[in-house]
Amino acid sequence: MNFDILPTLIGYHLRRAQITDFNGFLKSTSKLQITPGQFGVALIISANPGLTQSALARAVGIERSTMVAVIDALESRSLVERQPSPVDRRSYALVLSEQGYDLIKKIKPMVAEHENRTAKNLTDDERSQLISLLAKIAD
Repeated sequence: MNFDILPTLIGYHLRRAQITDFNGFLKSTSKLQITPGQFGVALIISANPGLTQSALARAVGIERSTMVAVIDALESRSLVERQPSPVDRRSYALVLSEQGYDLIKKIKPMVAEHENRTAKNLTDDERSQLISLLAKIAD
């Protein structure tokens, strides 16, 4: 099949890699029924308890309304709690529940195994270089 200029486009390869990575993530963590996005949000909340939804949305580069949906999904599973913000009565501070911390503890080894499978054809230097280059594009 002729893909025209697609094979020369960075975005095309980024998207193909993302699809492959997300599918592998979902397969690796299927018992826990969490998406890559939900995992990332839960992980950031665990490392930054008390973060507001707005600050979290800005940090990960998504719209506030999208973040609300992610937090709603995590909250419906009792993984995240919204608490009144001590500094701004109009917003909520996000914290992981005990179940949320348990999930993070269980999922980290699964994610590490998934990462190893994803990078199996890369040397350590290539893996570091890929992360650096992707970060450069994202910034």
